[in-house]
Amino acid sequence: MENKHGRKGLGRRQILKNAGAVTATAALMSAVRASFPGGAFAQAAGPETNKVTLGFIALTDASPLIIAKEKKIFDKYGITDANVAKQASWGTTRDNLVLGGGSGGIDGAHILTPKPYQITLGTTTPENRPVPMYILARLNYDCQGLSVSNEFKGLGVTIDAKPLKEAFAKKKAAGKEVKCAMTFPGGTHDLWIRYWLAAAGIDPDKDVSTIVVPPAQMVANMKVGNMDAFCVGEPWNEQLVNQNIGFTAAMTGELWMNHPEKSLGMRADWVDKNPKAAMAVLMAVMEAQQWCEKMENKQELANIIGKRQWFNVPPADIINRIKGEFNYGDGRKVSNSNQLMKFWKGGVSYPYQSHELWFLTENQRWGKLPMDLDTKAIIGKVNREDLWRTAAKNIGAADSDVPKTTSRGKETFFDGKVFDPEDPKAYLASLQIKKVA
Repeated sequence: MENKHGRKGLGRRQILKNAGAVTATAALMSAVRASFPGGAFAQAAGPETNKVTLGFIALTDASPLIIAKEKKIFDKYGITDANVAKQASWGTTRDNLVLGGGSGGIDGAHILTPKPYQITLGTTTPENRPVPMYILARLNYDCQGLSVSNEFKGLGVTIDAKPLKEAFAKKKAAGKEVKCAMTFPGGTHDLWIRYWLAAAGIDPDKDVSTIVVPPAQMVANMKVGNMDAFCVGEPWNEQLVNQNIGFTAAMTGELWMNHPEKSLGMRADWVDKNPKAAMAVLMAVMEAQQWCEKMENKQELANIIGKRQWFNVPPADIINRIKGEFNYGDGRKVSNSNQLMKFWKGGVSYPYQSHELWFLTENQRWGKLPMDLDTKAIIGKVNREDLWRTAAKNIGAADSDVPKTTSRGKETFFDGKVFDPEDPKAYLASLQIKKVA
């Protein structure tokens, strides 16, 4: 298990100082940013390098990177030496991104959407060193699970976690620690489980212990009683049910339908040094997302990612949920569910700036980022939706899959809370349980 706090925390002044340093670095880099008018890539000279090293965690939402490798889509765009390297944890991913591919680390990764911001600001890096990152694409929507130990089966725990409030209080009163696991502080899984618990009146910082466990270790840890609940992506929630160790209380899409999840994050210096290669990587991943989206490819997808070198998981633990067949493990079974993972259709791949603002706002909610951080400025540095739009033109993406604006507008959550990207402070004010005043 990793340290609960990831790395030594930064004070508000240091975070803002790091943000300023990133701004200066980004200004120097901007002179060499890529620009490919629609269709121009095919006629342009090949990529500056044919090599890239991309990290991934054994989670179904890493599928686009794995498929781009297995189906030789990277090769198609001139990246003939693409190394898609398994990472042991999100902490390992962070450390290898800080190292960079040239120093034995990685150039980019399948990554929790807030992490490129954390790394850019230096809030969770070794020695709090800011390393500028870009987000080039969103990899998926939905299909993360909120799973609970069989100890609490029968209480009626669903997207409504209120039955756990009394159960957890009784367990604590008996002198036992209540542990809720996520995969990295301030990451997507941390934010989903915090939102879910807080909506039920359970303070994730006071009423339970919020612990860090790598995704592939979730099931084993619950099996031996190390945790009471966890949030992680697939296939680990389905494996938990198949092994009858726990049940899925809810899928995160029930908390926020069509929510953004993982991203394709790259070191900014690698992208700016290799703009054509970065465009090639981006187009390959986007084309792989289109492949992953098709229902007729789901069985092959499960077979591929289940292989030893990727997840080392039986395809039976993968296939049902990626097809929309859900056995929650508590008697509920749903077919043709809209909670399946989305990879492409309708703009899934596009990195909305409004979504990144929500992730930063939630990090502010839990005291992980200062309230006076210039969120607009840092999003402007990290989010490269401009490159995404160019790549979309180059691969001939349908108009229906290319959003017209950088904001998806107001977002409504299962408890009725509304996030308006034009007024994030009002959203924060509406939330009862939080660390900020």
